[in-house]
Amino acid sequence: MAAPHRRRPLGLRATVAVTIAVLVLGSALAKGLFVGDSAADALAQEVGSSMTGLAQSLARQLDSTMWARANQIAALSRIDALKDPAVAQSTIDELKRRDTTIAWIGMTDASGRVVAASNGLLLGADISRRPVHQEGMKGLFVGDVHEAVALKGQVPYLQGETPKFVDVSAPLQKSDGTVVGVLATHYSWEWAHASIRQLIEPLADLKGLSLFILSADGTVLIGPDGSVGRPLPVPVLSTRARDGWSADVWPDGVTYVTGVAHGKGLHDYAGLGWTVVARQPADIVFAQSERLQQIIVGSGIVLALLFSLAGWFAAGRISRPLSAIADAAARIGNGERGVEIPDVGGAAEIRRLSASLRDMVDSLTNKDAALMRLEDIAYEDRLTALPNRRYFEQYVEASTGGNGSATVMYIDLDGFKPVNDRLGHDAGDAVLRQVGGRLATIFRDDDVIARLGGDEFAAVLPRRPGRPAPDTGELAARIIAAVNEPVSIDGEKVRVGCSIGIAAWPEDDGDMATVMRHADAALYKAKRDGRNRAVRWVRQTAE
Repeated sequence: MAAPHRRRPLGLRATVAVTIAVLVLGSALAKGLFVGDSAADALAQEVGSSMTGLAQSLARQLDSTMWARANQIAALSRIDALKDPAVAQSTIDELKRRDTTIAWIGMTDASGRVVAASNGLLLGADISRRPVHQEGMKGLFVGDVHEAVALKGQVPYLQGETPKFVDVSAPLQKSDGTVVGVLATHYSWEWAHASIRQLIEPLADLKGLSLFILSADGTVLIGPDGSVGRPLPVPVLSTRARDGWSADVWPDGVTYVTGVAHGKGLHDYAGLGWTVVARQPADIVFAQSERLQQIIVGSGIVLALLFSLAGWFAAGRISRPLSAIADAAARIGNGERGVEIPDVGGAAEIRRLSASLRDMVDSLTNKDAALMRLEDIAYEDRLTALPNRRYFEQYVEASTGGNGSATVMYIDLDGFKPVNDRLGHDAGDAVLRQVGGRLATIFRDDDVIARLGGDEFAAVLPRRPGRPAPDTGELAARIIAAVNEPVSIDGEKVRVGCSIGIAAWPEDDGDMATVMRHADAALYKAKRDGRNRAVRWVRQTAE
C-alpha cells in the first residue's frame, strides 16, 4: 500500500506573508461590513452637532455685534459735547466714515427734528413718529430688522433686496435728567450677510449647507432665495425652546440634518429673539457613510498587499540564516564530511548594534530633554504654568523692536490679600492657579500672558498685519468676568476681582518701557477709581 502523499507545509516567509494579509484584510472587511447603520448614526450625530455648533456660533456673533453697537451708541449719548449740533455733526461724519455698516446716523431735538445727520440725509426732517426717536426718548433702544422707509433709495443696499436696517438709539440728557434729543442710528443689514459669509467660508466643503436667520416671530430675515420675508417652512424648528438638532423633512421632500440655536443676548443686552438655523441634506451625510465603507474595504485590500509584501521581505531576513543552518544540518545528516554549522551570528550582531544605538540615542535624547526642561523651568512660573517675568520681559524686548504695534495689559487681582490672610497661602495658591488657567484660555495664540509675581499678571497683544486689532474693551470685560467667577476651596467659594491697565505701543509712546509704565499707571488709576475695572491710559491718567 502506497504511503499517503504529504502536503508540503508553507515556508516561514509564505506563512508570515499570508497571515499578515489575512489579518489586515479580515480586519478591514469586518470594519467595512459592520459600519452600516451605526456609522451612519454616528456621522449624523456628528453632523447634527456641527450644525448646532455652527448655528450657535452665528447666534453668538450676531448678539455680540448688536451688544457692541448698543454700548457704543449708549456711550456716545452720554457725552455732553454731542448736545451741540455742530460737534454732533463732526462726530457723526467721522463715525460714518469709519464704520461702513452705518447706513445713517443722526441727532434729533426733543421734538423729533433732525439737527445733525450723516451725508445731510433727512436733515431738518421730522422723525418724531418713528420708533427710533420715540423709543430713544425713553432710554437705550435696539430695534428689530425693518425695511427702509424714509431712506429707501438714498443708501446703498444689496442688489435685488429692499434695504433693511437695525435701529439703535439713546436719549441725550441734561445733567438734571431732562431729555433734549436722541442719538439715532440705522445699521445696514448687510453686516449680517457679511457675518454669514465670514462664518461659512472655511466650510466650503460642506455640500448643501444652508443658513437661516429668523426674527422673533419666525419670519426669515436671511435665507436661501425665495425664503426671505416668509415664515420658516418647518415651524417646529423656530418654536423649539432649546438649542439642538434633528432630522426633519422639509416641504421640498428632502430630509435635512438641522441645527437650531437661539440668540440669548450678551451681558446687559437682552437680544432681539433671533433664531439661527443651519441645515445639510441627510443624503449627503449617508453618502459619506457609504463612501467610508468603500474606503475602509478598498484601503484594507491595498494594505493587505503592501503588508504581506513587507512581511515577505522581513521574514526573509530571518529565514535565510535558519535555512543555512537547516541545509548544513541536512548535509551532516546525510554523512557529508567537512560540513560545519555556519556562523550566522549576524542576527545577534544586529541585536547588539541595535541595542547600542538605542542606548546612545536614549542617552542623547535624555540629555536634550533635560536641557529643554531646564530652559522651560527658567521661563515658567511654577505655580500657574504661565510664562514668568523673565520670559515676558525678553519676549517684549524681542518682539517690539521693529515697525509693528502691540497692546500691553497689566492685571492685578482685587481682594486677594484677604483670601491669603483668612484661608492661608495654600488657598491663595489655589486661587492663583485657577485665575492663571482662566487667563490662558482668553487670549489669542500669538498673545503672551505671564505672571509677574504675587497676584500680578501682564499680557502683550501683538497686532499682526492683515489681522484686526483686538477689541481691548471687550477683552477686558471678558477677563474681569472670568476672574470674578468664584473659586471653590475645600467646599468654600471665594471671589476675587481684578483691575486692568491698558496702553498701546507705539501710539502712546515709541519706547516700550515707557508704554509699560503707562499701563502700570492706568492699572493704579483703575484701583483708585473703585477696582474691578479696566482703564485705558491717556495722558490725563498720570495726572
